[in-house]
Parts: sequence; structure tokens; C-alpha cells
Amino acid sequence: MKIKIYLEPSDEGGYTAIVPALPGCISEGETKEEAIKNIREAIDLYLEPVEDDVLAVSNAEELELAI
Repeated sequence: MKIKIYLEPSDEGGYTAIVPALPGCISEGETKEEAIKNIREAIDLYLEPVEDDVLAVSNAEELELAI
């Protein structure tokens, strides 16, 4: 899955990473690399409950969408 993030310098130093498609999914890091690593983890945690809910649905049709 590909998802757009915005990476911007923080006023206090470091970087803030924001995922517009996932409201409230925000992370930070001292470097760009750290901010990207942290936002990947935040995205995984954000989407984890959704995956659990889908697996619990019986008789559901599974489809894949490119987003």
C-alpha cells in the first residue's frame, strides 16, 4: 500500500510527519529518517484495529484497492 505523508520541519527542531488520509496519525523525529521510521510505526498501529475487525467478519468478500 502506498500512502502520502507530509514531512515538515518543527519549530523546536526535528521533523513532524502527518498522514492526511488517517486523521490524527502524526509522529515526529529528530531527523527525516527517524520521522519516517516513526510514522511507519504510527500507520501500522493506526491500521491494526481495522485489520482485526475485518478478520472477525464472516461471509465477507475480500477486495484489494490501490490507494
